[in-house]
Amino acid sequence: MWDYLKPIIFGVIAVVAAVAANFGRDPAYTVNALVVMLAAAAAFVWALRTADEPKLHPANEYMDGVVRAGVIATVFWGIVGFLVGVVIAFQLAFPALNIEAMGILNFGRLRPLHTSAVIFAFGGNALIMSSFYIVQRTCATRLWGGNLGWFVFWGWQLMIVLAATSYVLGGTQGKEYAETVWYIDIWIAVVWVAFLLVFVGTLWKRREPHIYVANWFLLSMIITVAMLHIVNNLAIPVSILSSQSVPLFAGVQDAMTQWWYGHNAVGFFLTAGFLGMMYYFVPKQAERPIYSYKLSIIHFWSLIFLYIWAGPHHLHYTALPEWASTLGMVFSVILWMPSWGGMINGLMTLSGAWDKLRTDPILRMMVVSIGFYGMSTFEGPVMSIKAVNSLSHYTDWTIGHVHSGALGWNGMITFGVLYFLTPRLWNRNGLYSLRLVNWHFWLATIGIVLYASAMWVSGIMEGLMWREVDANGFLVNAFADTVAAKFPMYVVRGLGGVMYLTGGLMMAWNLWMTVRAQPARAAVDANNAVPAQ
Repeated sequence: MWDYLKPIIFGVIAVVAAVAANFGRDPAYTVNALVVMLAAAAAFVWALRTADEPKLHPANEYMDGVVRAGVIATVFWGIVGFLVGVVIAFQLAFPALNIEAMGILNFGRLRPLHTSAVIFAFGGNALIMSSFYIVQRTCATRLWGGNLGWFVFWGWQLMIVLAATSYVLGGTQGKEYAETVWYIDIWIAVVWVAFLLVFVGTLWKRREPHIYVANWFLLSMIITVAMLHIVNNLAIPVSILSSQSVPLFAGVQDAMTQWWYGHNAVGFFLTAGFLGMMYYFVPKQAERPIYSYKLSIIHFWSLIFLYIWAGPHHLHYTALPEWASTLGMVFSVILWMPSWGGMINGLMTLSGAWDKLRTDPILRMMVVSIGFYGMSTFEGPVMSIKAVNSLSHYTDWTIGHVHSGALGWNGMITFGVLYFLTPRLWNRNGLYSLRLVNWHFWLATIGIVLYASAMWVSGIMEGLMWREVDANGFLVNAFADTVAAKFPMYVVRGLGGVMYLTGGLMMAWNLWMTVRAQPARAAVDANNAVPAQ
């Protein structure tokens, strides 16, 4: 064994020395290289330890280990993302909290860390683990690809760590929602293609002839996000030993491509993927069939066709041609109809079971998430209208809109899914405490309302102050005046974030105690051999 390990160890030492010499010029690249080497060493040790283990599994034994790992990762990264969000919210209210410790704890470094942690770490893990759970149950077969599912999971965690360490050390492309440097972008593409192969392979070998609509939404999310990511992040590296790169697009073409990506990352990653979760878990929790399967198909095709055109509404009153931004506005307004079709389908699934909302806080959490989805998908088209956008753009109104959707829709549906999955995946009789779920529900809901309403008030006030002029046509307010006026709303936003974070911590404790404080009914995989459900 030592004969095999010796050249590897010496090779790693040599590479570490070479990379460390680059630290002063590019600290993000250096730390990322060290992380990759540690990950490669861990993978090598794992491969050696499992080389003699049997690789065959019964086809009717679902691959739930990777789903359980996904539940843990989703909770962990959610807490991290919420915590960083609270920190930067208070940094905006109290600038003295911007600590210049090696330049890594200020708002400029932590803000991309927050957005990536909540969208791609928390949301991404939620999508991966729920996709793996749903596709197995609805196809009545084990995940395709053997350990490829584990590669997707651990590859995604590696990406998160690389991105996080890169952001705090200044390694970023400076793009909205797509800030990772070129070599992380390549790794994301590799992992995402593996995700696609696992998902499509499982669909291909399904035992159930029908493909349930949740899988349609999840597959559209996987395919479209791959296309968006690859095109938006086309770049030429400056050097193989540097995190810097030159983007392939520039000027207005770069802006158009970036918001084609940015809005459709919202449309497919944060909407279509989570709608796939809704279409499976809400009927399961309500113990009712989906209200209208025909409506779900209409919802799917209209949503994926219309969403892809809506990105230019982010670029009103810019160098983008007028016709392009108008086209984006028109498709955004039309998008209201299929979005509300999905909301109505989700809510009406509770027909005949509305009484369950009084006693089932998990179902209540899922239903409230659908309500926030409906509100956000109404507000978005309204904000895309040019007359409204002239007031709302670049203000905190946009921040309130984004967070009412992200915290209310994506966050609440994910919490409901985590509460649904944990007892089933670990084969427990039920959750440790439904009372804690109820507390979590109210803390999260009130926190979202405080956050969003504070930003709505702040944003509209900000927009009105910016456009206020005196009798001679001169601006009345300086930019600093708007910043001072927003202070109370920024404090309320921070408090709303604290409530949301507190609810997340309660959830983590509840799920931990569900597994640790209760005996398993049987082996955790004992309920695997079941038909499609």
